[in-house]
Amino acid sequence: MTSLPAHGRTQPGRADPARSADRDGGRPLHAVLLSGVADGGRLVEPLARALDGTGPAILPLDAGLPAARIRQLIDVFQPGVVIEADGEATVRSTSPGISPGTAVIITTSGSTGEPKGVELSAAALSHSAGASLARVGARPGERWLLSLPASHVAGVQVLVRSLLSGTDLGLAPAATADALAASGCAHISLVPTQLVRLLEEPGGTAALAGFSSVLVGGAAAGATVLDRARAAGINAVTTYGMSETCGGCVYDGVPLDGVRVRADDEGRLRISGPVLMNRYYGRPDLTGDALDGGEFVTSDLGSVTGDGRVVIRGRADDVINTGGHKVIPGEVAAALSSCPGVREVVVVGRPDPVWGERVTAVVVPADPTDPPGLELLRIHVRETLPRYASPSEVELTEAIPVLPSGKPDLAALKKARTLRQREQSRARSVN
Repeated sequence: MTSLPAHGRTQPGRADPARSADRDGGRPLHAVLLSGVADGGRLVEPLARALDGTGPAILPLDAGLPAARIRQLIDVFQPGVVIEADGEATVRSTSPGISPGTAVIITTSGSTGEPKGVELSAAALSHSAGASLARVGARPGERWLLSLPASHVAGVQVLVRSLLSGTDLGLAPAATADALAASGCAHISLVPTQLVRLLEEPGGTAALAGFSSVLVGGAAAGATVLDRARAAGINAVTTYGMSETCGGCVYDGVPLDGVRVRADDEGRLRISGPVLMNRYYGRPDLTGDALDGGEFVTSDLGSVTGDGRVVIRGRADDVINTGGHKVIPGEVAAALSSCPGVREVVVVGRPDPVWGERVTAVVVPADPTDPPGLELLRIHVRETLPRYASPSEVELTEAIPVLPSGKPDLAALKKARTLRQREQSRARSVN
């Protein structure tokens, strides 16, 4: 575990970003390529300067992306300077700069497809980080441990919280029990897969219990895993949010201070408050669709209870249409997460010639020698959901494939396998 000294500045976001604007009135933009979590410390200084307005805006990029993808991102966002993973800086001859109000651009869309750049202001990032510190009850001098890539919003926010706290940043390139126990940090942010693996690792539960707060976000965490963690004395706090809201803006179902969440007539969640993005870079069409009347229109279906608690059902664009019925994968996965023998599970729709799509459960069994069968999974789902929502296929796997951000790689999971592979999976599931 590595530790980095705290930056000397305080109260990021208070200075005028225009102090670093170029002669055309746009703010300079520097791309910083980062090689995984271990390289996250290189972003601390440029991020601090981006937040207090004494430096350019920054575009953190994953150096592990394919070279063609990195070139595409550079061409789209046109940074004036590209800082390679080895620290070498290349000055580009032409760069239009960006809006003076933007401090950080976060890229979205996964590893393929058309990239979108989420422009975040210093004020939004700082409000989000400050509200997070207040919600978890962070005390003066308590340090944060970075275990997520700083090229994604969750990692960036760990850095912002550390800067606001004026504390040294801890680095854990491998989120192992030993690394966490030796970190000397009080707070950490994880994705559910990391939490599951730490609970299974010898010493992992004790290491996690030593933290004042363990934020868990990026994807839905299973109820069984959360119950197990909390029963062991781990202060696991679920977070919900996205790049467009500076990361997590709802903690354990309760919006952070200043954040408001409501469900519209279609059941989509809408978020408003001081944590919202400015815009999508160079895409006024997408910005107009996403920001409606001061609210960010999410892709998530959910509801808000009478006491203000936010309930997430799942993504609207992931809904499975099977035999004319609509199934929300997140609800099925939530039900399966408490099924005996299930360690991790993701539910996706795969093409089916008869039903249009079939409900597929991709399961990491708790005991590979005695995995849960398809019929057990179906019975378990039917206890709380309609019969048509129960999986018609189960795929057993050693690990859920994930994106660099730590989220499940749904595109890979949705790909239909060969008939032979499906038959083998069904055979395993009923034996």
